[in-house]
Amino acid sequence: MLRYTISLLACLLTSLTSFGQDDEDSTANKKIVATQNQLSIGVDFFQPVLNSFSSGKKTYEGIIEYSLPNDVYLAVEGGFGTGQVDYTAPILKYTTSNSFVRVGVNKSMLQRLATSDWDMVFIGLRYAVGFIQRSEAQYSIDNQYFGNVYGTIPATNMTAHWAEITGGMRVELFKGLFAGYNVRAKFMLNPKSFKELAPYSIAGFGKGEKTAVFDFNMYLSYAIRWNKKNVTAPQQ
Repeated sequence: MLRYTISLLACLLTSLTSFGQDDEDSTANKKIVATQNQLSIGVDFFQPVLNSFSSGKKTYEGIIEYSLPNDVYLAVEGGFGTGQVDYTAPILKYTTSNSFVRVGVNKSMLQRLATSDWDMVFIGLRYAVGFIQRSEAQYSIDNQYFGNVYGTIPATNMTAHWAEITGGMRVELFKGLFAGYNVRAKFMLNPKSFKELAPYSIAGFGKGEKTAVFDFNMYLSYAIRWNKKNVTAPQQ
């Protein structure tokens, strides 16, 4: 009987210990689920600074982001810009203007600490299209036998398609007010469209003669939120 009682107590103690550990593990393996919707609108404040140092191009950009499940954000970006080429030796003169839109997603790599925690470090993908208008281009070609040869290239409309890999971060400075940046690698998908005379600058992409470029944006954004709930769920 004593042996049976000791065995029973040992089994009971083991069961209680196991139950306590399971309860702790269950609590530790819970994470915050984002059940509050967020829509943010932002502008790139870094591009206007760059514009002031460049007389040949101007670019303005903005971004809209909407929160999706699993810390994924739908991103829609757009903007417009102008470019001007005015070379004197040899002569080459033309202007461009274009608008663009980028669509993609960002995936936050940070675990949320609370439903009110919207800071994120993210990676993302984009598809972009730009609509370009180029004016008539005037040019001259130096020729040692016939002197300078002057000519014109007719005005035209072009379309640029490119893909992007991006990463960055957003930090909430005050309630609803964010600051952050994006680092981008951009890859032109239709470079053959610009073989005759590539645009000096494509807003949203960069130099039209390049097939791959790297870029940087700095944003200020304001967010609105609704449907807040305090929910936890097991981690995957």
